[in-house]
Amino acid sequence: MPLPPGPFVRCGFNAALLLLGLVLAGFTSTGGSEHAATAALPAAFSDMLPRFLVEPEDEYIVKNKPVTLTCRSTPATQIYFKCNGDWVHQDDHLIEHSVDPATAMPVMQVTIEITRQQVEKIFGLDEYWCQCVAWSTTGTQKSQKAYIRIAYLRKNFEEEPQGTEVALDQEVLLRCHPPEGVPQAEVEWQRNEDVLDPVSDPNFFITSEHNLVIRKARLLDTGNYTCVAKNIVARRKSNSATVLVYVDGGWSEWSKWSACGADCSMWRSRECSQPSPGTGGKDCQGLDLQSINCTSEQCPQTVSGAEDVALYVGMVAVALCLTLLLIVVVLVYRRKKEGLDADVADSSILTTGFQPMGIKPSKPENSHLLTIQPDLTTTSYQGTLRSRHDTTGKFSMTNGPLLDPLPNGSHTLHNGKLNSDPAEFVSRLSTQTYFKTLPRDVANTSYGTFNFLGGRLTIPNTGISLLIPPEAIPRGKIYEIYLTVQRKEDLRLPLAGCQTLLSPIVSCGPPGVVLSRPVILSMDHCFDACLDNWAVRLKKQNYEGAWEDVLLMGEELVSEPYYCQLEAETCRLFTEQLGTFALVGESLHMGAAKRLRLVLFSDAYCSTLEYNIRVYCMDDTQDVFKEVMQMERQLGGRLIDEPHVLLFKDSYHNLRLSIHDMPQAHWRSKLLAGYQEIPFYHIWNGSQRYLHCTFTLERLSLSTCELTCQLCVWQLEGEGQSFALDFNIAKDTRALDAEFLLMDSNATALAGPSAFQIPYLIRQKICSSLDAPCPNGADWRMLAQRLKLERHMSFFASKASPTSVILDLWEAQHFHSGNINQLATVMADIGKQEAMIFLVSDGEC
Repeated sequence: MPLPPGPFVRCGFNAALLLLGLVLAGFTSTGGSEHAATAALPAAFSDMLPRFLVEPEDEYIVKNKPVTLTCRSTPATQIYFKCNGDWVHQDDHLIEHSVDPATAMPVMQVTIEITRQQVEKIFGLDEYWCQCVAWSTTGTQKSQKAYIRIAYLRKNFEEEPQGTEVALDQEVLLRCHPPEGVPQAEVEWQRNEDVLDPVSDPNFFITSEHNLVIRKARLLDTGNYTCVAKNIVARRKSNSATVLVYVDGGWSEWSKWSACGADCSMWRSRECSQPSPGTGGKDCQGLDLQSINCTSEQCPQTVSGAEDVALYVGMVAVALCLTLLLIVVVLVYRRKKEGLDADVADSSILTTGFQPMGIKPSKPENSHLLTIQPDLTTTSYQGTLRSRHDTTGKFSMTNGPLLDPLPNGSHTLHNGKLNSDPAEFVSRLSTQTYFKTLPRDVANTSYGTFNFLGGRLTIPNTGISLLIPPEAIPRGKIYEIYLTVQRKEDLRLPLAGCQTLLSPIVSCGPPGVVLSRPVILSMDHCFDACLDNWAVRLKKQNYEGAWEDVLLMGEELVSEPYYCQLEAETCRLFTEQLGTFALVGESLHMGAAKRLRLVLFSDAYCSTLEYNIRVYCMDDTQDVFKEVMQMERQLGGRLIDEPHVLLFKDSYHNLRLSIHDMPQAHWRSKLLAGYQEIPFYHIWNGSQRYLHCTFTLERLSLSTCELTCQLCVWQLEGEGQSFALDFNIAKDTRALDAEFLLMDSNATALAGPSAFQIPYLIRQKICSSLDAPCPNGADWRMLAQRLKLERHMSFFASKASPTSVILDLWEAQHFHSGNINQLATVMADIGKQEAMIFLVSDGEC
């Protein structure tokens, strides 16, 4: 179809061409016809450009009802619509002429109708848009583009709320992910069919992800909760989730004591009524009636004779003698015990039979330099370790795996794996005051009982571990320590402005325990590790639940209780205080980038024509990947390609996803647009843990099983990644999952020397050899340089034993992949052959 005529020009040749175009296209003026798109302008307005009074707006087609686009301009000789680059025929325009009463200027208005069939013609290729162009004798003007989309709302919720039982005043989180729809569905929540209004009842809060939060559960909050999604097409309701708020019983105050009765006793009572147990809550525990002996005139035993006085005096004298005897026994016991403690540190138990875990290297060429003879001059360990009576700062040792009671009151010292029963641990700690800092997610929790020998806690497949070096726990103390990764939705970390969460939220505790030296907490991060691009802060949650900045990375002070070693994908935190930690970053310029891990899943089995591909865009940390893998396994999903890493920059540009090159004879995309987009802030904030897009494909026959396509993910004006997919949807390849989720078979808790690659006695000799400054530099400073840790020289120098801290960091970095031969070579290069690490085979132990 030829282009519509523009304003007439004085050049005869051009005028002739325009006139010819008008005749051929049928666009010449027809006087008063309603389809005439051309009008003459009065001379007074001939030198003015057209100005739009009304421009076309975005519209949605609901079911099969066409939409109307309107364009109004003044002054204008012609107005025509162009849709997706093609001019709309004159006969499809409806034109109205009028005069502006205020300015006397001619006004032209044009409307067209767009049908569902027109939009569906470009299905899956691009978005359908229209734009109007106005002419005057002076020039042309274009309106804004109006996008026309087919509105819909799918039936099934992507995530529905689940019922729960909670105690009074506890927080409740009900999740809801509404069905896919255009326009995006709005969400409201109902309780027993009544709409909840967070404005009128602040106890309710609806998050940006449409989840419902009940800040403090009340009895009236018991009910059936429904998530309702609606847009201009339809209204969908999720299955109802029942929330039951229960009340545990509490005891009332004790009543006053009764009068002393004839039986020489008096009574008092209390009732389980403050509050009374309700809706399945626990009954009160303890006595509701209490009695004590008394004397009164009514009691026949009120008067004591002389013989009773003598009896009482005799009993007091016996008690005093027993007390003095007990004091003497305790003093003698403590003196013997102090002598025993001095021998334990250098005893043969610390070296005999222990070797690096999982490492059995062949003897190096200089093996004669790697062997030292045991020090036979020290007092040997006799096999039992008596426990101290000082309970200050101790925690419960009941059923502790490190010390098992012996009949004589001694304890056997164990070395190796601890029997981990997280559920029993959580139940046991529920009586402790610090339990409120520990979540009940036992699947992501590790714990163990430790003494001065130290140990290690690991949460498998998360990159999170806690190294407790030897002597970090004071001698005589035994701590039960836990390590857990918090779910972001369970523990809210407030972010301001352009701040973003760069690590998992990790808790270790109990908080408040006394440590003699720093422990090392290792956790993944997801930024480019360039501190020139970032201001990265370590945040710690205080006892009141508020978050505090405790460290600005790159500006650490050696006098502070926290210090960070930043690696390409890991942060190692030296801390003398246990608690809940997270890394929060704020970009300094648009070059700052987060690492996103792109992971593709599909349905393991497909018996319908529809086939879904889910693209997760998550923080590149192992803990998030582990959770997504576990969630997809429960959904019956399978991994269909290797994960890719994308650098997502702070450029305010969205993430775009598209699918291409499908065999059109067998497959088609049900996506209404040519691509999907994830808003920049949804990704940058880092608070949405399972952010993903779903591509719904449709095969034209159930016999079609081979799928080949190209799936592209890129940031606008930034980096991109593509997946070349070629697989059979009928074959289950879930065995591929284990290849990318590297299963960590190591124990979650190791206590004593087995938690370390360097034997305890050898470690002591290395420290004593390298801690003392050497004129030629052959000391701990050279060790730090050879291990590429020279950036932390001032931190190491601030410690009583710099070598010990360096070895702690080496242990934290190389627990799984450490090469003790390499460390031995470094020691040989330094020239400290007398402090070499020894290697023994199984036969030599």
